[in-house]
Amino acid sequence: MTAVETARWNFADLWERCAAIRGDQRAQVHGDETISWSEFDRRANGIAQAMLDAGLGPQDKVAQYLYNCAEYMQGVFGCFKASLVPVNTNYRYADNELLYLWDNSDAACVMFHGVFLPIVERIREQCPKVKLWLFVPDESGAACPEWATTWSDAADAGTSDAVKPEGGRSPGDRWFLYTGGTTGMPKGVMWEQDTLIQLGSRTHAVPLDAETDIEAWEAAIAAAGEAAPTTMPGAPLMHGTGQVTALNALLQGGCIVTLPNRKLDPIAMLDTVERERVNVMVIVGDAFARPILEALDSNLGRWDLSSVLLAVSSGAMWSQSIKDRLIQHIPQLTIFDSLGSSEALGMGASYSTKDSVQTTAKFQLGDRAVVVREDGELVQPGSGDIGRVGVQGLMPVGYYKDEVKSAATFPTINGVRYSLPGDFATVEADGTITLLGRGSVCINTGGEKVFPEEVEEVLKTHPDIVDAIVVGLPDERFGQVINAVVEPTAAAGTEGIDSDAIIEHVKGALATYKAPRVVHAVPSLTRAPNGKIDYKKWTAYAKENATS
Repeated sequence: MTAVETARWNFADLWERCAAIRGDQRAQVHGDETISWSEFDRRANGIAQAMLDAGLGPQDKVAQYLYNCAEYMQGVFGCFKASLVPVNTNYRYADNELLYLWDNSDAACVMFHGVFLPIVERIREQCPKVKLWLFVPDESGAACPEWATTWSDAADAGTSDAVKPEGGRSPGDRWFLYTGGTTGMPKGVMWEQDTLIQLGSRTHAVPLDAETDIEAWEAAIAAAGEAAPTTMPGAPLMHGTGQVTALNALLQGGCIVTLPNRKLDPIAMLDTVERERVNVMVIVGDAFARPILEALDSNLGRWDLSSVLLAVSSGAMWSQSIKDRLIQHIPQLTIFDSLGSSEALGMGASYSTKDSVQTTAKFQLGDRAVVVREDGELVQPGSGDIGRVGVQGLMPVGYYKDEVKSAATFPTINGVRYSLPGDFATVEADGTITLLGRGSVCINTGGEKVFPEEVEEVLKTHPDIVDAIVVGLPDERFGQVINAVVEPTAAAGTEGIDSDAIIEHVKGALATYKAPRVVHAVPSLTRAPNGKIDYKKWTAYAKENATS
């Protein structure tokens, strides 16, 4: 049977039940604003109706070009109510990247913050598929243009009456997670809502699987009362780590706390954790943990963090020393380091407490996880073999509009379908896995995946550059930082390369995080006759010359 045939659950149906039970209890906190479950439901009804009124139909796509805010999850709820598909949009993307994403996803609606108005105005005429632009005011002071609808006008028109499309909703309704992955341009991972719900609720008091009695689940939501979890997605909601944990927290009738700050401010984060009595913090490995630790070290005793029980990270590994220091500050804390990807949730997990801090890159295999060799056989514990980590069972449908990449990432081997995103590992004798990294040259910097060839192509458009290679070097905070090795034109020569100008050239075409931190100039990159280049050689070169 397919996932659709066995599916039972839809987020909108379940969240509406939560709203009926939770009522005036809080569902969202953003800065000084607190939104009850009833208000969360009503606003989402208004957004859903606005999209339906604009002519959006079943499973049309809705791009969310937003920073973390209360409107983000209200927009997701509105999409689910109207049987529409939310599409995350990386707010760091440049014009051409946004155009690709919205065209590839067939976006029929775009929700965007006021600060992005200049960008949207530049590219709007190149987005003929978009029927509705929903404008979210912010501190930029930008006014809603006449061609857009102000968010508050749509949301405030909502009532307590549930909004549903004519054809109803389905547990097979989809949620898209666009990822840069390891293949260059972003690709949309298609998840069915029921699959996400079954995966996310597995640790709940009443998991939502095929055997669940909905009345038992509702009773658990009601019984939670004030003890329902309060979760802070410190990580961006436009990334999988932030949004999946937000989806999961709302399934427990909990509260989502988001920060108004557009950049990481550990002082503001810890102030909010204390004030809102946050139970779960969601961050991105050392890139977030190091600044938080610096704030804790510099302000001993300032915060009461006794409410914090769990810190969750996925997308970038935590180092053992950082975990150890964080637990020293918050002794009751459990650190959950999740090994997963946009294509495969639950590949592995690492739990650390004050009594047991796990080493870096060491994970317990999830119950659906496997490590598969190139020949299709499973890696046996202690064998020393290397394979791709993946999962079987609950997984995505595939990539949107890309059957070739879907077949490669979601192969059927010996009659079993797997999701094998590309993380390589070995299986130790005790059954744990040691993560080795991506099988390609994909760079992970602060939780953002950067595909080198994309940056290299931009570098080669600079008038002083003939050829270029981009590599990732280890970095204590960000995991990896981007270095470029370039071959200059004869006219420029290695002495004529202006590194700052080249970095700015990349920033003008791509998201800022994709730009190299350092540019090395060499007389020749010496490609092989087939055009391939020795990444290992030039990574070593960049490392040797990192401080020169």
